[in-house]
Amino acid sequence: MRITKSTCFFVILPALSFASENDCMNRKTVPDTVMDLASVVELGLCRNPETASAYYSLQSARFNKNAGYASYLPSVNADASIGKNYQNKDWNSSQYGASISASYLIFDFGKRLADLNQLSAVWRATGFEYNERVQNYVYGVIGAYYALLNADADIESAKISRAVAQTALDTANKKFKAGVVARADVLKAETTLANRDLDLERAKNNREIAKGTLLTKLSFPANQSIIIADMPDEFGTPHENESIDKLIEIARKRRPDLLRAMANKDAAWHRRNSAFLKNLPSISATGSISWNDDDARFFATGGNHISGSIGIRASMPIFAGFANMYGLRSANALYESSSENLRTVGDNAVLDVFSAYQNYKTAQTVLSQTKTLLKSATESERVTAGMYRVGRATMLDWQTAQSELVSAQKQNNAAKYDLFTKRAAVALAIGDIKSEIEKEQ
Repeated sequence: MRITKSTCFFVILPALSFASENDCMNRKTVPDTVMDLASVVELGLCRNPETASAYYSLQSARFNKNAGYASYLPSVNADASIGKNYQNKDWNSSQYGASISASYLIFDFGKRLADLNQLSAVWRATGFEYNERVQNYVYGVIGAYYALLNADADIESAKISRAVAQTALDTANKKFKAGVVARADVLKAETTLANRDLDLERAKNNREIAKGTLLTKLSFPANQSIIIADMPDEFGTPHENESIDKLIEIARKRRPDLLRAMANKDAAWHRRNSAFLKNLPSISATGSISWNDDDARFFATGGNHISGSIGIRASMPIFAGFANMYGLRSANALYESSSENLRTVGDNAVLDVFSAYQNYKTAQTVLSQTKTLLKSATESERVTAGMYRVGRATMLDWQTAQSELVSAQKQNNAAKYDLFTKRAAVALAIGDIKSEIEKEQ
């Protein structure tokens, strides 16, 4: 239950605060300020219809649970009537009547408690389902946020690569005019520059797609603009890693799908108990009072009659066409099914944590390697450019170095933001996506 409360407060309260201050649900345009990850998530949660639908389902389950307390209170019914009797081809005078009856369940061997516990367990399970849908949505927003940052970084890298290609073309033109190199060098440099222009246009196109994806997740038109903050350069150090056993232990306590499966098992257990207790007797206290104003011909003592009764009623089902027996068997089968489902969800949770953990460790290594690769490619391009200027390297050598630099830049950009995504996947796997947002604040 603790993770439900913390996550729901994390989700609902900031969103409501954002809505009250900025009316985020009715916004037509994206805020024109620079938004960090936490702000983007808040805005999305305030506007997202999927999580809102899950929230209303949670509210419905809560009200159903509250309705379960009704069996602990007395029930009171009131009736009123008016009519005429037809006798001997004649309509008699009007007859009036009113009554109030009350009953109170005194003892039922715990059936109403079992029913209430079942409704409470269903409410908890719905809360964990809401929690899970919120976390999945937040993870999707995080992925779209990092994808947009990656697209921005690719544009900057493409601009740098184009500047290098332009420098190569200018250098080749100067050397050609001086008669040092052949016209082929100029043509090769022009081809490289054209390719870099094409890479830049592709990067801009990818950026528009990434931006549209994020805006759609925030329920804004994809053709609007959004400005987001970049992430820190230093990230993914070894001290951030937890042991796999500790992560699995956290997941057992926090993963909403696992907690939902536990709550569903509890609900099935109480449902089975209720089906069994339905076959036992119940004892209730009853009472009623009525008033009738009838023609004296129908009451020997005259009109205006008041009557009432009090008593104790015991009831027990004897035979219901085997419905109770089959209902009990059905409830028991559902309980066994929910128990097996809990085992399945638990196994999948361990696998998810293990896979996310291994992917995160691998992403750290890949980022470190791409940094080394980028540093080497940058130095190689610089040295090759200098060698070409003094005639110790060919244009083909410089083109090769430029291509390697472009590849290294793209790999480094992808590795950096892939690491962010893999870290968020670990947080999602253990059921604590909130921590991913807090790390960026």
